[in-house]
Amino acid sequence: MTPQVRALSVHLFTATGAVFAMLAMLAAVEGKWSLMFLWLVVAFIVDGLDGPMARRYHVKKYAPEFDGVLLDLIIDYLTYVFIPAFALFKSGLMDGWTGWVAIIVITFASAMYFADTRMKTNDYSFSGFPGCWNMVVLVIFALEPNFWVSLTIVTVLAISMFLPIKFVHPVRTARWRAITLPMALAWTFFAGWAAWVDFHPESWAHWGLVITSIYLLAAGPAQQLIFREKL
Repeated sequence: MTPQVRALSVHLFTATGAVFAMLAMLAAVEGKWSLMFLWLVVAFIVDGLDGPMARRYHVKKYAPEFDGVLLDLIIDYLTYVFIPAFALFKSGLMDGWTGWVAIIVITFASAMYFADTRMKTNDYSFSGFPGCWNMVVLVIFALEPNFWVSLTIVTVLAISMFLPIKFVHPVRTARWRAITLPMALAWTFFAGWAAWVDFHPESWAHWGLVITSIYLLAAGPAQQLIFREKL
């Protein structure tokens, strides 16, 4: 296989995320939330693999006709933002005006964040919460907190998207990667488990989601405090 074919294959692999996004959306329209999240978890796995593959096979050099960054952002907006926001609104977990506030804040703030050229730090972490609403909404589905709690979480995270707060990238942030990457893999496993059992309240997957989510949210700010990092 030539380098050009390998590089093009990475773009094609990334593009499968759009198919999984459509399958997730179809499930969401029918109110099949567990199935929707299972497809989003599959898309999440694709997103986690295509970056390392792109760097390994030098897609910018051998397949420059396609903009892999743009392709990734388009799919990320669908799977990380648009579909989870729709699910949060239509599921009834945030009724009335709180649901409207949530979908407006999530979609608007995320659109601005995804277009911000300053979203990556020098160590390849994220400056501000990186708009991973698929992860946030999945945890809300699993725990079903009071809608005021959900509204507070959405509001705080949306504001933090534009604050100088570091959030680690599980693959690219070198510091603590030996812990962060397994935590991200564990989160993916627990997310799939929770969706597979239809978010059963007695599932141990919920505890796993809470523990791994807390680490992934707190690791970046902790590094800033411990090592006095500036973004």
